[in-house]
Amino acid sequence: MSNRQKQPKKSSLPVIALVVGGLLLVTGAIYFSLQGNEQDSGTPRLSVDPQVIDYGDVKLDTPINFTLTVTNQGDGILLFKEEPFIQVVEGC
Repeated sequence: MSNRQKQPKKSSLPVIALVVGGLLLVTGAIYFSLQGNEQDSGTPRLSVDPQVIDYGDVKLDTPINFTLTVTNQGDGILLFKEEPFIQVVEGC
């Protein structure tokens, strides 16, 4: 008889989890790279209605409310890379 003790069997669960995780990462990378190609397939065209807002003479720091409708009239996806903002310049 041998004096060796039986070694506990090592679990293959960590290896399986690592392989599945790697496959998920590769699948996600492929999916998002294909999504980028669809965005470049057309040309977006921004349309704003109304194009002119004229309240006449208004004192500085007087709050004014108005509504703009922004639509994409083009055949590509319109993406804003920064938060849209409107700049009001005195005299405009």
